[in-house]
Amino acid sequence: MIAVELARQLKRVRTYVSFGMVALIPIILTIAYKFGGTPHRGKHAIAMIDLTSYSGLNVPIIGLSAMGIVFVIVAASFAGEAVAGEASWGALRYLLIRPVRRGRILAGKLAVVALLVVVAILIAVVVSLVAGVIAFGWHPVYVFASNVGNGIGVLGKPVGAISEVAALARVALSGAYVIWSLAFVVAFAFMLSTLTDKAFGAIAGGFGIAVVSQILDAISQLGSIRYGLPTHYMEAWNGLFVQPTQTADMVRGALLQIPYVLVFGAIAWWWFRRKDITS
Repeated sequence: MIAVELARQLKRVRTYVSFGMVALIPIILTIAYKFGGTPHRGKHAIAMIDLTSYSGLNVPIIGLSAMGIVFVIVAASFAGEAVAGEASWGALRYLLIRPVRRGRILAGKLAVVALLVVVAILIAVVVSLVAGVIAFGWHPVYVFASNVGNGIGVLGKPVGAISEVAALARVALSGAYVIWSLAFVVAFAFMLSTLTDKAFGAIAGGFGIAVVSQILDAISQLGSIRYGLPTHYMEAWNGLFVQPTQTADMVRGALLQIPYVLVFGAIAWWWFRRKDITS
């Protein structure tokens, strides 16, 4: 079932457009920093983004942060179209004629969606790394003190550097964390895909839940409620590039995705098994 679904997805133009988009943006980013330079803020007001040209390993770090919204769109697109797309084309009921249980069909589709999302982010990381090393070389990565924040745009002063191998390992871990941080988007868009016959609505819903979560997370008056929002810890991987390294929020963020995935996945499974397929 997975092989059949994967073959179907690889025949669609949308798949290659998504892959092309996540590959093109890092190249544009690299060219911009190579020939456009970086802003000069002075030695007491430096951000990680200002150090992009100091090492090619900085490019995937900046790329993972800058492309967050792109990753959400790609994840929502793959997941939202998985079931609703079949229905909108009138192919879903013919798919269910096969002697295969609905739960197995749903599991196969979800597995392929997850695989496509993983591949998309891997493409972004690898292209960023290759383009960055070609443009800026293979050098250590400067890190900032953890008490000035862990975002790439937070101003401060570098307090040390990590070796190329260590930085590469942290980039890989960051990419894995970003992939898992998109689990709630995939699960929600996939759930909506089973509830509707319109792929656009499911895709928009997957994108919308991320936007709404980010807006609510910015409202400090919500207090501790924000800690339960699925996007609250999405940028926690930045803690890998400060000194001392901060990983506690990454653990919290990884665990936070689990209830969202389980609830949305359970609803999708329950609904699809009982859904009257007419399209």
